[in-house]
Amino acid sequence: MIELKDITKIYGSKAKATTALKDLNLTVEQGEIFGVIGHSGAGKSTLIRCINLLERPSSGEVWVGGRNLTSLGKRELQLQRRRIGMIFQHFNLLSSATVYDNIAFPLKLAGVDKAAVKSKVEELLKLVGLEAHSGKYPSQLSGGQKQRVGIARALANDPDVLLCDEATSALDPQTTDSILKLLLDINRKLGLTILLITHEMHVIQSICDRVAVIHAGGIVEQGPVAEVFLKPKHPVTKEFISREVAGSAPAQLQAQGTGTAGEGQAQGSPVYRLTCLGDHTYSTDLSEAVLRTGVQFAILQGTVSTIKEIPYSQLTVRFTGQPEAVELTVNRLRERHIDVEVIG
Repeated sequence: MIELKDITKIYGSKAKATTALKDLNLTVEQGEIFGVIGHSGAGKSTLIRCINLLERPSSGEVWVGGRNLTSLGKRELQLQRRRIGMIFQHFNLLSSATVYDNIAFPLKLAGVDKAAVKSKVEELLKLVGLEAHSGKYPSQLSGGQKQRVGIARALANDPDVLLCDEATSALDPQTTDSILKLLLDINRKLGLTILLITHEMHVIQSICDRVAVIHAGGIVEQGPVAEVFLKPKHPVTKEFISREVAGSAPAQLQAQGTGTAGEGQAQGSPVYRLTCLGDHTYSTDLSEAVLRTGVQFAILQGTVSTIKEIPYSQLTVRFTGQPEAVELTVNRLRERHIDVEVIG
């Protein structure tokens, strides 16, 4: 659906040139929700604006729906842009227009007749839950309601792709969750391809199928959210995830794993990270394994949550006992599809 090929974007020239994106490649499949996460200045906003050519790449190709947008003339590009909806962090609503007229605006620009405009706007108002607010102005709305208007407006021309530029960054956590749920519902009901950029791992974790981590203008890690979230490889990815879950053992846990043994604790007792995904999240596998081997354990840190409605758990534990018994315990856990990693 979306394919970026060797995209480079340079602002300025010569001594004042700044490279925002460099040889970036990215593919988003039809119907998926794809997230791009990165720090401020990493190139996120430039990337998303290159997709609809609000920013034209210095080099490379942008393909959307099988068309190379970078090769199109002005008129053809305008027509293709109607197939790409976009919502923004600060809503960008017309302050002097009602909710109804804000949503109708792109339809009127496209020359849609009045009856069709009315039908479409009413359909979208219902979709985003704003039927009772049709005649209000943006100043009368909450932040979440404003973003719902922005989403409805972006969907007015029945786009194939929805781009979300930090769409929840200006919202409180509860409102953020409601907007994310709405985007997930829209994706499922309409089969819409969604690409969003964010600096919040919670957003990625909540609704995305796949994620790419952008740093210094390039993609440093990407893959299915569960894979990247539970087994991050790049330091930037680990930093994002450490804010959301116990992604890596703190230094004091490592010290406990390798330091001097206390009373009742084996010398150098190793520290492990146990990761479960799906049905195994709520299993009794750990207690059953140690019951059979006689190994004792202490949970040093733990998280139980969901990744796009799929439950997962990640526990940092210290096993104590005879080395052979600990090894047998680890093997039993792995046989039950629990990922076990030594971290200290």
